[in-house]
Amino acid sequence: MKTVLRFARRDHLAAAGGLVLLALLLLGALGPWLPLGDPDQIGAGPRFAAPSWAMPFGTDELGRDLLPRVVRGIRATFVLALASVCGTAILGTLIGLYAAYVGRWVDTVIARAMDIMFAFPALMLGLLVAAVVGPGSISALAVILFATLPLFVRVVRSVTLGMVGRGFVTAAEVAGASRLRVMLVHLLPNVLGAVLVQFTYAVSIGILIESGLSFLGLGSQPPESSLGALLRLGSVYLTIAPWLALSAGVVLALSIVAVNLLGDGLRDALEPLRGRRLR
Repeated sequence: MKTVLRFARRDHLAAAGGLVLLALLLLGALGPWLPLGDPDQIGAGPRFAAPSWAMPFGTDELGRDLLPRVVRGIRATFVLALASVCGTAILGTLIGLYAAYVGRWVDTVIARAMDIMFAFPALMLGLLVAAVVGPGSISALAVILFATLPLFVRVVRSVTLGMVGRGFVTAAEVAGASRLRVMLVHLLPNVLGAVLVQFTYAVSIGILIESGLSFLGLGSQPPESSLGALLRLGSVYLTIAPWLALSAGVVLALSIVAVNLLGDGLRDALEPLRGRRLR
């Protein structure tokens, strides 16, 4: 708790981003148990009703209350993005550690493969995956995995290359530690800070990819309602009911800004010499 308070006092923007992100996560997680109404109830109010005290986000073309639909969209978007990034964080960290520690041609092959993956457009990949397995959450999950994996591998590999050959690694090898033990016990704890910072940025990328694919109709499919799907629906009625797109768009932008502010704060906290002037 003291560490959290110290972090909040030192970086107010990061603390604000963390609070907003926590509020969105709690809202999405507790949404089904909150008294917000049924997101699929047709005729809950007049069609295209403007935002009011009773319905803060207004209603859509079927008279459904938009607030519970946005809350369900938060849950769908965050669950998919977090699940994908958690998988790539684990896999990318292990691959990056292995490539940097083993070195030689293994490192070269993995590094070049990550460069190719990083250069491949996520939108083009989404179209290819959707053409093979069909649009849906599985397609979005695969695209997020493919797009964020190089981020973790490259960062972990770069940090690990700076530690391979240092005294504590050499001492472990001389003591007879196996390659796996050196990577997991001696190297992994020293790269977790970089992984944590990269995790926040990867989550924002995952949210953007999922929302973009859903906006194009390649991501979440009805009756699911992610933020991108709600934004796509709102764009159809933008001239007569702008609050449909505005509500989902503001929540989506707020989510990405909050994640990035938190990531910037974590980077500065874990790299204390970065950005400081010499006195």
